[in-house]
Amino acid sequence: MERRGLRLDQIQPSKAISNRREKPHENPKFGASNSRTSINKALARFTATLVPRAEIEVLDLGDYDLSIFSEDLEKEIGQPAAAKAFFKKIGAADAVIVSFAEHNGSYSAAYKNLFDWASRINQKVFQDKPTVFLATSPGPGGAGSVLASAKGSARFFGVDLKAAVSVANFYDVFDAETGRITEASALADLTAAAKALTVREVA
Repeated sequence: MERRGLRLDQIQPSKAISNRREKPHENPKFGASNSRTSINKALARFTATLVPRAEIEVLDLGDYDLSIFSEDLEKEIGQPAAAKAFFKKIGAADAVIVSFAEHNGSYSAAYKNLFDWASRINQKVFQDKPTVFLATSPGPGGAGSVLASAKGSARFFGVDLKAAVSVANFYDVFDAETGRITEASALADLTAAAKALTVREVA
């Protein structure tokens, strides 16, 4: 069977084993922002292309429109279908790549609300999937604050964190025409992160 993965992305590093073959897997990835022109979505999409033999699925947070989480609302309506669908997407993935937008030093409201709802289904939102965390911003900070927060809490939410990369000055290092990161240091860091999600070899 083919493996599935989210962008957010992928599996553990594989070693060459004779008489075995690699199978492609689908990787969900997403930018943790509901902006139609999200630079974090662009970063996640590019990084996913660096993962060998990956089948990529881009999750759009705009497809998971939810009321603001509250315990009172949860008691009234239970778990919304959108939260269940997101949790199911993560569960079906081999691995995930997430790129975090930073709003006022923290998560975007859209991502935080979706995450809060999903965590009520199961606190291990990422379901022990091999995961790469990314973050970028137009300025020199590279959304480092939100990335540090995500890394610090990862172990509580079922994240098998393989790598975390911050990319500063996005518009200076990204070629919009090709959709690629062009700056050597950032490209090297992203390539190394992608390699950490290389598809496993299967019998």
